[in-house]
Amino acid sequence: MNRARAGDLDAYAVLVARYSAVAHRTAYLLGAGANAEDVVQEAFVKGFRGLKGFRPGAAFRPWLLRIVANEARNLHRGARRRAALELRVAGLDERVDHRDPESLAISGASRTALLDAVRALPERDSLVVTCRYFLDLSEAETAQVLGWPQGTVKSRLSRALARLRPVVAASLREEAAHD
Repeated sequence: MNRARAGDLDAYAVLVARYSAVAHRTAYLLGAGANAEDVVQEAFVKGFRGLKGFRPGAAFRPWLLRIVANEARNLHRGARRRAALELRVAGLDERVDHRDPESLAISGASRTALLDAVRALPERDSLVVTCRYFLDLSEAETAQVLGWPQGTVKSRLSRALARLRPVVAASLREEAAHD
């Protein structure tokens, strides 16, 4: 642990190998499901970044599992915000009356269309849109998470949104034609 705290990546890799299984189990049991791998990966990254603040002599396992639990909670919070963020990205928020059941059905279909459109983007574009809007990360946080310069995040995000606009607009036209 002391070597890992001093920045030794090999020592941290030993900790990752030793605690990966319990971290995955924890994430899965706390509701991460298919996203358990991502939750655990983010927890290990945050754990590595936070090693300087780790209290010497404390147990690593509970400290790590607390980070995993927090990441699983963040995943759930993100899921609740995603619907609103998806609508905002698509520019639909102003058009949907959230009290009207018909509008709610349209917004659900629009969300599905948007998610499908994001999934169809090239991987790097999909990643930047997901981090920035679905996970509600700032540009700086997105750059940090993806390991890209902030300027790259801005340019990729701009290109990705430009690709999404016509796809989402066509989907909305098609949806309106069916109504």
